[in-house]
Amino acid sequence: MSMFLDQVTIDVKAGKGGDGMVAFRREKYVPDGGPAGGDGGRGGDVILVVDEGLRTLMDFRFNRHFRAQPGENGMSKGMHGRGAEDTYIKVPQGTTVRDADTGALLGDLLEQGQTLTIAKGGRGGRGNIRFASPKNPAPELAENGEPGQERKIELELKVLADVGLVGFPSVGKSTLLSVISSARPKIGAYHFTTLVPNLGMVTTSDGRSFAVADLPGLIEGASQGVGLGTQFLRHIERTRVILHVIDMSGMEGRDPYEDYQAINQELGTHNLRLLERPQIIVANKMDMPDAEENLKKFKEQLAKEQTDEFADPLPIFPISGVTRKGIDALLRATADLLEVTPEFLLYDEEIEEDVVHYGFHSDEPEFTIDRDPDATWILSGEKIEKLFQMTNFDHDETVMRFARQLRGLGVDEALRARGAKDGDIVRIGNFEFEFVE
Repeated sequence: MSMFLDQVTIDVKAGKGGDGMVAFRREKYVPDGGPAGGDGGRGGDVILVVDEGLRTLMDFRFNRHFRAQPGENGMSKGMHGRGAEDTYIKVPQGTTVRDADTGALLGDLLEQGQTLTIAKGGRGGRGNIRFASPKNPAPELAENGEPGQERKIELELKVLADVGLVGFPSVGKSTLLSVISSARPKIGAYHFTTLVPNLGMVTTSDGRSFAVADLPGLIEGASQGVGLGTQFLRHIERTRVILHVIDMSGMEGRDPYEDYQAINQELGTHNLRLLERPQIIVANKMDMPDAEENLKKFKEQLAKEQTDEFADPLPIFPISGVTRKGIDALLRATADLLEVTPEFLLYDEEIEEDVVHYGFHSDEPEFTIDRDPDATWILSGEKIEKLFQMTNFDHDETVMRFARQLRGLGVDEALRARGAKDGDIVRIGNFEFEFVE
């Protein structure tokens, strides 16, 4: 099995807020002591943090469930519970984060130490000291803590490299990477030797450096799921410059120019913005017979296809990965191109900002009413379920407050309009109560 994991879905749940407490002062010589129940502490958040020491998502292979700690409950004498510590999850640079249910982009983590909160902890419930008023100076009323946010998160790793090597299988990408860097990818005399992206740091003769990614060989139909392309095309999106490696010897019976067109077609089909990346054509295996003749023919075909007569021709560098001929000129040209090529922002407009928007909202129902075959009325909805979870049913005064909240949401009127009668059973989650006219 490949020891590279670049896409995974994890379950995260933030910590529940601590429960507020109902308590009263019990001190000698202090008659009629007032409320003294403290608030619960805040639940812990779940936060992603970039660790440049990680290269894959392998840490999530066997551990895909993450839970933050709940806040401490409130205490007597007005003491508030302690807030829980946040839970940090380390991810590699180049990780894209999406909500698995909605597909919304939550963040793109690129820099060392960058953080992203993906699940927020619930606030602590208020103790009865918060509900005291001149009308009710000794309330037996407290809230349970707010439940923490729970969601499925999709992590997708796109290798962070300045330059990407693309081309058909066995055109010499891995050999080239091993020659220009200290990387030692597996090199075999068969197709699809490279099964995972390999990274290498390259230093030119004049001291400039950049990162190069050798990506698994593409074939026709890769963008539709043929071969390994659909799995690794995403990694090309991070690169600023593409080195298009072509086997100019044609020793496998393939036409170099047709290979060039086929790979560009797959790049454009996967993501049109990939065609915006500047390309350098690397004519490899020039030490083989027929390579010089094929290169001359390739240049003629490329010139015929150029539609803009004023545009500069695409740079072509003849090299040999075995004899290392032409390598220095290729690296210097690549470094020059990187200096004038800006980064391509993939998700600048798509990232979902977690801010509050003030404005008009349509009157969508805050709850739904269904009916079971046993004639029980079922109430559901995010807001009403949250109110239920934050209600402490151990105290009558709290139960009465919950009933008032339901009435304020229009639950009584809605049930009555649906035909609910006195004595009917109404259920919220596992809690049942009678409907009273």
